[in-house]
Amino acid sequence: MKRIDAYWYSQNPVAWLLLPVSALYCLLAFTRRLCYRTGILKSYKLPVPIIIVGNITVGGTGKTPLLIALCELLKQQGYRPGVVSRGYGGDFHGEHLVETSDQANVIGDEPFLISRRSRSPLVVGKDRVAAAQLLLDKSDCNIILSDDGLQHYRLRRDIEIAIVDTSRQFGNGFCIPSGPLRETVSRLEQVDIVVDHFSGTAPGREDNFSLQFNDAINLKTGESKNIKSFIGGPVHVVAGIGHPSRFFNQLRASRLEVIEHDFPDHHQFTSSDLSFGDEFQVLMTEKDAVKCRQFSTECLWYVPVDAKLSDHFQQQLLSRVKQCIESGASSV
Repeated sequence: MKRIDAYWYSQNPVAWLLLPVSALYCLLAFTRRLCYRTGILKSYKLPVPIIIVGNITVGGTGKTPLLIALCELLKQQGYRPGVVSRGYGGDFHGEHLVETSDQANVIGDEPFLISRRSRSPLVVGKDRVAAAQLLLDKSDCNIILSDDGLQHYRLRRDIEIAIVDTSRQFGNGFCIPSGPLRETVSRLEQVDIVVDHFSGTAPGREDNFSLQFNDAINLKTGESKNIKSFIGGPVHVVAGIGHPSRFFNQLRASRLEVIEHDFPDHHQFTSSDLSFGDEFQVLMTEKDAVKCRQFSTECLWYVPVDAKLSDHFQQQLLSRVKQCIESGASSV
């Protein structure tokens, strides 16, 4: 059987059949946000600026590399950023300050990657308010980024950044479970910055970013190799991310002959998942690689990506951060 998300990017009978449930989902999402805005449900303000990085759709939009790039940008400007994350897929309880000895299967693949690449303090936990407070108690951060926190309204926010994937946009335009929307598209009118993640040459907004490949790195030996060196023969490409076709297509654009292996987002890999019965090399995302080191072989490679931020987006964000600090005000 197809997964339900296979029906999210077209008009089809399955999506139409689920529309009554989608309407109820949208109503509940709107009502919940209204309750926080009116004070019926309590939200909590912390003494440092809170930047929310999220989206209104389910699935990969490039949020993790964007968060890493934002941490680097803020550090360059003299800030001390910290991150809070849900830690989806991790095997922990309560709130936990990530340490260098932690493993990806304990804290979650995305927090593990963000912590290692950004070198910023990071706390995982379901309760974003408690996680942010622990981050303040245990580190010297003076600004907090909330990973995928757009719909977590208990934590007051100073700046909301919503990512739009220009290749998939909003699917069929329906809310879960008929479509990929967590909230209606009108929600974008209320955020501070809408940033486009684009793969082409003509982004729709001045606020945008794109992902750029770095050299592939061997999972066992640490050897680096240019992506172009894999041209000339088939390669297995593994992706357990929210939007695997983007990774496949980017490698094809580099003229690689790709054999696709699509896994669910946050998939917990085993060695058998990466055994294909031949001698072809295997490429995977860095997010997947952090869960495969214990059974790495010399044919396994991962491809790190960096988010390249537009100048306008950087200026827009830094201006809002400065205004936020000067005003000292937070709001839902």
